[in-house]
Amino acid sequence: MVDTVLTERLGHVLRIRIHRPEKKNALDAATYQGLQAAIETAEADPDIRVMLICGTPDCFTSGNDLNDFMAYRNSPEGWKDRAGAGFLPAIAFTRKPMIAAVSGPAIGVGTTMLLHCDLVFASDTARFQLSFVNLGLCPEAASSYLLPQRVGYAKAAELLLLAEPFSAQQALSYGLVNAVLPQDQLMDHAMAVAARLSEKPAEAVRVTKALLKDRYRQIVADTMENERILFAQRLKSMEFEDAFNAFFKSRSGSKADPA
Repeated sequence: MVDTVLTERLGHVLRIRIHRPEKKNALDAATYQGLQAAIETAEADPDIRVMLICGTPDCFTSGNDLNDFMAYRNSPEGWKDRAGAGFLPAIAFTRKPMIAAVSGPAIGVGTTMLLHCDLVFASDTARFQLSFVNLGLCPEAASSYLLPQRVGYAKAAELLLLAEPFSAQQALSYGLVNAVLPQDQLMDHAMAVAARLSEKPAEAVRVTKALLKDRYRQIVADTMENERILFAQRLKSMEFEDAFNAFFKSRSGSKADPA
């Protein structure tokens, strides 16, 4: 593991914590690699039955690190071969249950990764935003398919095209989270649910998850690949360059990005 991803075994549950507080938990290459490694470790360990992903108490993740975007934009290898590229397939296709506990901002990929989680609990401080178009980019993580499936086309278009933030209670009303808890109760609640789930017959749980998800597996994989190609093109666009420069000018050099 890397120091920006902390893991802890609690019975049959692996808690995976994004821990880059000085950058508002922005996901850089090393953090993506750490998250992927944690998921793959849990998948291979028969003693781990459930994963729980969270951030710090004040922030789930502010999204991708924009400096990494610019580095890949200028790299001859391009976006496809970036470090940590396996995280999205890892979280999308894991066979074991994945629970998320979200407090504070969950921006860009911080929201789209939740579409792959089986249960999502949010604190009343949580704030979500699918801000890709604001940066001249396009959706990723198969969200262009999964979000309309979850919330309907009209609401998905609103969230992706207008790209405005929305609250935990709104996320609950859209069907994006299972429950909203007071901040001081969030982790206890999520861990209690994870522990309860981990005590159920493990193979029955995995088969049930497969029945829920496998019919869409190829569509999700194909959508994710199509989004990757378009995302790479958008990274090289003048719209992204302008948004990148405007963002850093407005944030006085902040490295965390809503994407």
